[in-house]
Amino acid sequence: MKKYTFTEKKDTRSGFGDGLTELGKTNPDVVALCADLTGSLKMNAFADNHPERFFQVGIAEANMMGVAAGLTIGGKIPFTGTFANFSTGRVYDQIRQSIAYSDKNVKICASHAGLTLGEDGATHQILEDIGLMKMLPGMTVINPCDYSQTKAATIAIADHEGPVYLRFGRPKVPVFMEGQPFEVGKAIQLTEGTDVTIVATGHLVWEALQAAEQLEEKGISAEVINIHTIKPLDEEAILASVAKTGCVVTAEEHNVYGGLGESVARCLAKNNPIPQEFVAVNDSFGESATPAELMEKYELNDKAVIKAVEKVISRK
Repeated sequence: MKKYTFTEKKDTRSGFGDGLTELGKTNPDVVALCADLTGSLKMNAFADNHPERFFQVGIAEANMMGVAAGLTIGGKIPFTGTFANFSTGRVYDQIRQSIAYSDKNVKICASHAGLTLGEDGATHQILEDIGLMKMLPGMTVINPCDYSQTKAATIAIADHEGPVYLRFGRPKVPVFMEGQPFEVGKAIQLTEGTDVTIVATGHLVWEALQAAEQLEEKGISAEVINIHTIKPLDEEAILASVAKTGCVVTAEEHNVYGGLGESVARCLAKNNPIPQEFVAVNDSFGESATPAELMEKYELNDKAVIKAVEKVISRK
């Protein structure tokens, strides 16, 4: 089995910031808007280098979405930046009415997503954002797994016509996807396996890879697929994998309701009903603790993936 290693850990929000900085140099139509969190979103370099294309709207997220929608009418490609909770829950009506319904070319870029926001607690740890965004007609939903993939995704969505939700986070995580091409809507198979398919997204991709190595020692062959684009879902890649393995585990840092797992379940129900287990937050809010403590308590790690794999295989 192919094994993945890393030499450094970096936060995915820095991948967004560096991708946006590169876009600022290469695409004059890209503009950026931030709701008083320029440093947290790593948008400083873009703001410093292109002050005429950076709009600090203050703590006014709903207004930011409306301004972004308006900027598209003049041919601009706006990237909005704030925390995931404020990027979705606080402004859902504005996104629905002014961006999604009108099919505006806005890139909604959201940091500090999921439980790994950590000590800020449940009020900031949104676990429903993927569900909220994927239900909007025409919305593309992307959840990259590391710094490199987040940078590549940021650059790629500038050329993607239509509204996009790009989700990333605060903690430093292993960088292991260097040099991998990024294509919206195209899954990446990381390992080959015959006994179980593990479909993971975001921070859970690395955990899935660690689980796969441990499973190999137990004689279980796991195929790991990185689903960075949750909508549109690469159903072809998933169906091709489960045709070999006969069962699947989905893993995500999101509520079990409304996320990647449900999208995969829908795909399987339509095409090839097989056993599935879910690694996700089980219908609860988060709490204040370190990211590592939260991933352990809410069972979002390699141990949880292994447990789910052993269970799903027993159901084959």
